[in-house]
Amino acid sequence: MEPLKRTLLNHRILTRYPSESTERLPELCHALLHQQQSSWPELTAGYAALRDVRVREIQSDGYSVYIQFNPKRIVSSGARVDPKSISERKCFLCLQNLPVEQKAILYRDAFLVLCNPVPIFDKHLTIAHIEHIPQSIEQFIPVFLELASAMSPSFTIFYNGPKCGASAPDHMHFQACPTGTIPVEREVPVRRVWRKTLDAVSICTLKWFGREVIVLEGDDTAAVELAFVRLIDAMKHLVDTTEEPMLNVLCSYADGGWRLIVFPRRKHRPDVYSKEGDERVMISPASVDIGGLLVAPIEEDFNRVDAKMIQSIYDEVLVDRDMVDRILVLM
Repeated sequence: MEPLKRTLLNHRILTRYPSESTERLPELCHALLHQQQSSWPELTAGYAALRDVRVREIQSDGYSVYIQFNPKRIVSSGARVDPKSISERKCFLCLQNLPVEQKAILYRDAFLVLCNPVPIFDKHLTIAHIEHIPQSIEQFIPVFLELASAMSPSFTIFYNGPKCGASAPDHMHFQACPTGTIPVEREVPVRRVWRKTLDAVSICTLKWFGREVIVLEGDDTAAVELAFVRLIDAMKHLVDTTEEPMLNVLCSYADGGWRLIVFPRRKHRPDVYSKEGDERVMISPASVDIGGLLVAPIEEDFNRVDAKMIQSIYDEVLVDRDMVDRILVLM
């Protein structure tokens, strides 16, 4: 690493993981959040605003979702992610562009664990690579699984693909939130339907959930990694691409095993996002929204979104059951 970047990195580091201390990563993250809320005004304001968000439950056909009115999230929901816009803005996850007050945990000399200044959750972290490299999960699957294990039982790790929810598709990153706060995590145990077993990895779908999900569960690192790679390869084959297929993923670790909740996608934003005037609904679904907690930065959208509209959004941006069945056959 060049000397200037090393200097910038050292300025950011509050602590390292692993370190000489015996503190686990969740405790280090809690300490980071506490320190940053007392020393970084932007984060303090973000969490103060979070206390004022409103949430309401929407009952649909056999399942419920929640919608959160969170005005500060307009920076993410409204992010321009086309190549031209990306090329014309500074990357907000790069070392040299982080706010002066922002500190980090250096994770295995490769990722920065950062506090998200526009939180959805009472503990919301962004885990960004120290280099400016494109968003792509395939080469970082081992890191994804390791992070979930290291941050258990406190946090779930989630990933938004570069074409389906990542507001920084040009910079590799994950996010983390308190385990169990994304509704789908609570639904898996009661809705899962076993479909097949692949090298000791159980592969399930969910019933009566209003959208298609593939769940991978296993306790062998290599087997879980291989199953996820095979899922990605199956999607690539079916959509005839060599690029990363569109997907959102949640990963958690408990009782000695991993659970990956995968949402295969076919579209970034629903048509209503691009409409004009009163017909526009600014909901840009990513892992959290697909997982059952839709974020609405506009109050009018928060008030008028109903079960029918939510189902329409899910149907539009996610693959259908036939595609999921075809993915499972090819795995």
